[in-house]
Amino acid sequence: MSSAIDAFLEMQVAERGASSNTVAAYQRDLQGLEDFLKTIDADLVHATNQDLRDYLAFLTTHGYSLRTQSRHLSSMREFYRFLYSENTIKQNPTDYLDAPKTQKALPKYLSEEDVFALIQNADSIRLHTLLEVLYASGMRVSELVGLPIDAVIREKKHIFVTGKGNKERIVPLNDMACESIAKWLQEREQTWPRADKNKWLFPAKSKSGHLTRGTFFKELKKLALDIGLDPAKVSPHVFRHSFASHMIAHEADLRSVQKLLGHADIATTEIYTHILPNRLKKVIEKSHPLAYNTPKDK
Repeated sequence: MSSAIDAFLEMQVAERGASSNTVAAYQRDLQGLEDFLKTIDADLVHATNQDLRDYLAFLTTHGYSLRTQSRHLSSMREFYRFLYSENTIKQNPTDYLDAPKTQKALPKYLSEEDVFALIQNADSIRLHTLLEVLYASGMRVSELVGLPIDAVIREKKHIFVTGKGNKERIVPLNDMACESIAKWLQEREQTWPRADKNKWLFPAKSKSGHLTRGTFFKELKKLALDIGLDPAKVSPHVFRHSFASHMIAHEADLRSVQKLLGHADIATTEIYTHILPNRLKKVIEKSHPLAYNTPKDK
């Protein structure tokens, strides 16, 4: 990997607090670009606008989705913007590169009945707690499994969440999630060796010391299969979508949902407005003076 990519990744961590997942994604995208440029005898740092257009064409002809192409273009723009700001290059080759037109996919989410069924049928206290907290808060899975034990403020029924860019937010928890956490803490103390020495809410024998996303993912898939749901339609991220969709369906406003999800931009939260047509229909049926209503007894 080139020194220019190394420098860019170091900047992402040091100045922007990029997560390990974000850094890994940038590294994959830029390594793919560098490998392609070598095949056409072009240099990564001094690539031209046409070189980058050729790379996007390469992605298209090799069956990459529009979403993936857009992500690669975003990585290139960030990288060459960095090189330009460092005076490594005199002109940004990503100028005038058009992004592929993509359609916004509606978020996949579960019905309230399916969510309740998954929570109620969890076969361990830990899994039950993970699902209760995930559905109560809408956290990202990486935020959830990486919760330190002191993030839980039980007496105030809140939890501190460290999100993207190390930004912190406080998320309130409902009574069911708090009760589940209390039960899990008792289980954790009894079953986990030297629990008082482990700082994670969900400790595990992993490199990080806490439960991994992959383990949680597998347990959730198995649970879905056990209760007759399609495992392909169930994941921690779908739980996050379900939280947001159900909140809006029950008349939560977008700004509140944005804060709970930890979205930096309200535009990101607006994908959940697919819920609004049905909600607005109910509002009209309930509130409009000419809407059909069963005559009230006099």
